[in-house]
Order: sequence, then structure tokens, then C-alpha cells
Amino acid sequence: MLIYYILLSALTFLAWGYDKYRAKAHLWRISERSLLTLAFVGGAYGALLGMFVFHHKTRKLNFWILVIAGCVIHAAVFFYFTFG
Repeated sequence: MLIYYILLSALTFLAWGYDKYRAKAHLWRISERSLLTLAFVGGAYGALLGMFVFHHKTRKLNFWILVIAGCVIHAAVFFYFTFG
């Protein structure tokens, strides 16, 4: 389970960085729905790190709320299956 979260967080982090690059280059972007889907299926920590490192989607309150909610949910799921 830990490997799943690490790999998905890394993939999500890279996706957020790639989307930021494409935004600066005025190219076709990754949809917001896809970015949030990656966060909710296990990459929330990668999304949060991507927000800080790439300064991407930091002005959108709904992204802050949803990504932090994803972090809380996945922390609870991880601890439940690991220690519960």
C-alpha cells in the first residue's frame, strides 16, 4: 500500500509540474478534473507538493480544499489499513 501511495504521489507531482510547464508555454493543458482525480485516487500528497513547488493552482481555493481533504482522507485510509 505504501508503494502505491508513493508511486501515485510521484506521478501526480509530475503531472502538476507538466501542467504548469504547459500553462507557461500556452499549450494544451491537463484538465482540472484529471489533476483532482489523480489527487483523490491516492496522489494527494504529490498534488500538495506540486502546488508548493510549482506554485500551480495556488490561487484557487477549491483546489486547496480538495487537495487537503484528499490528504486527510488518504492518511486515514492508510492508517486504518496499516494499524487498524
